[in-house]
Amino acid sequence: MPKTSTDTAGNATVSPLPSADAPPRHRWWILAVIGLAQLMVVLDATIVNIALPSAQKDLGFSDGDRQWVVTAYALAFGSLLLLGGRIADLFGRKMTFLVGLVGFAGASALGGAATSFEMLIVARAGQGLFGALLAPAALSLLTTTFTDPKERAKAFGVYGAIAGAGGAIGLLLGGVLTEHLDWRWTLYVNLAFAAVAFVGGVILLQRTTRDKNATIDIPGTVLVTAGLFSLVYGFSNAESHDWNSPATWGFLAAGAVLLAAFTWWQTRAAHPLLPLRVLLDRNRGASFISVLIIGAGMFGVFLFLTYYLQQSLGYTPIKTGLAFLPMVAGLMLTSTLASTVLVPRLGPKPVVPLGMGLAAAGMIWLTTLDLHSSYATDILPPLVVAGLGLGLVMAPAMSLATAGVSAEDSGVASAAVNTMQQVGGSLGTALLNTLSTSAATDYLVGKNPKDPAVLANAGLEAYSTAYWWSAAFFAAGLVISVILYRRGVPATDPDAAPVVHM
Repeated sequence: MPKTSTDTAGNATVSPLPSADAPPRHRWWILAVIGLAQLMVVLDATIVNIALPSAQKDLGFSDGDRQWVVTAYALAFGSLLLLGGRIADLFGRKMTFLVGLVGFAGASALGGAATSFEMLIVARAGQGLFGALLAPAALSLLTTTFTDPKERAKAFGVYGAIAGAGGAIGLLLGGVLTEHLDWRWTLYVNLAFAAVAFVGGVILLQRTTRDKNATIDIPGTVLVTAGLFSLVYGFSNAESHDWNSPATWGFLAAGAVLLAAFTWWQTRAAHPLLPLRVLLDRNRGASFISVLIIGAGMFGVFLFLTYYLQQSLGYTPIKTGLAFLPMVAGLMLTSTLASTVLVPRLGPKPVVPLGMGLAAAGMIWLTTLDLHSSYATDILPPLVVAGLGLGLVMAPAMSLATAGVSAEDSGVASAAVNTMQQVGGSLGTALLNTLSTSAATDYLVGKNPKDPAVLANAGLEAYSTAYWWSAAFFAAGLVISVILYRRGVPATDPDAAPVVHM
């Protein structure tokens, strides 16, 4: 995002922005439109989680396949975000924003009407694709609409709060819609969001000039998208084909080769999709890895705890959504504390590893849950501990991942952080789902699979395995963040524009 500077008359200006002389008259209404679109994109990462047991029952897909409902969205969104930012530059932000809204609504309608598992997955991937157009365009529009530094800081604060609360709203709204209407309404509800945002966008948004110099790195896009898909698909195949199968290790190897080729290409391309200079600073590198780990661990918790609460303990969808709120509250509390008090005084080195340690402890604590666990004494404490830990990691890592990048790289740095989070979610969900279903299968060997008590205990074994592996992710994050983060408080540029994450 561009820096503010001061002209000869002492007035604040925003140099590289193609803004009008005066800020738009309806800019706070524009913030409402952009915020609504952002809320729709963010809550779609979690709203379907609560509805997943109902959708699985209705469409009859397997435990091994269920992760694709989460992964198809996160993978398409994460792998195409960098491209979405370039398209917004190339075709104009308003046009990209409106096309993203219409496409997202269309994909949501298709998912709501799904008559098969395959149809639902195509719809979720479509949502991710159009979300990847929508999110960077929304962020750019916000930057060009609010040219006054003080107003922009306020606008980004509101936008950031929407992004932070979206996950919690998704869990709760998913519960209400699934219980009182049908799981399909967790997708249909986007039509209402999109319609309001589209009408507002058409009326209020100013047409922005296209950047004639913007070019799309087609080889880079193909390599990174194919590489990420191969990794996720390989991990997913391990559940149905075994680790020794070529369908598993072949895809994993192909993914590694494609991502290595992408890295090599980024050093050769005239207009790279992700300039490697963005990643090579130590604090930034540590932050990108931290965001990846948080994505992997957190998506797993939401998925497996949802199944545990609904299938093992018999919670309703609304009760499940409410059960997660203390975790989200803890996350938001320590996010604010970390970014306003802890990191400015202590730097990231003690704060991020502490967060990783707390998240790991919360996961290990969750492994003690059984068929008779009570919410207040057994489920709530580890959830809150995990939430407090995640907040200590998330805010500093997302902030430092984009700190100190040059103006021309700030957009790609923002997109890269969000890509890391979504890719972490995709890889983590695929790997944890594979490991947990394998654990359940192993548990059932030599036992009667038709006995409800045996099946219930197999489920517990599956969830416990997922929590242990999540704890291992966070433990690895603790070690990596201790090694990579520099000591001391990072230097900040007081004139730099804030960067917000989707």
